[in-house]
Amino acid sequence: MKKLFLILFLFTAGTSIAQEGVKVSNSTVTTKEIPPIWPGCEASAGDTKACFRKKLTQHLKENYKFPKDANGNYIRGKAVVSFVIDKEGKPVVNKVEGPKQELNEEAKRIILAIPQMKPGELAGKPREISYKVPFTF
Repeated sequence: MKKLFLILFLFTAGTSIAQEGVKVSNSTVTTKEIPPIWPGCEASAGDTKACFRKKLTQHLKENYKFPKDANGNYIRGKAVVSFVIDKEGKPVVNKVEGPKQELNEEAKRIILAIPQMKPGELAGKPREISYKVPFTF
């Protein structure tokens, strides 16, 4: 009886301490990564990644502006922005690659205009999630 009580106690204590997003099976520990959730994607029936991509594409289309030079001519070229959605759900630009400064600044402006969202998680804890977006102006 004492052994049964001890086993029941240990099982109950172990399940009450378990983290959300962590699964233990035999000798394997699996963690679940959850992407950031864009505002309005909370009710997306489990497909938050697809909703995130859709909302990001929509955001890029709505905020895309072709930069002009001092003479009013459009500047053409490419830029690639590497950024993260940080632990608070805000976009943080790590790196902008491109040959023209004006294009780099415009690409950075578009990314920083992303709204704050619910941050991504790994094993139930907030985590930075990295992204890279190419721009062609």
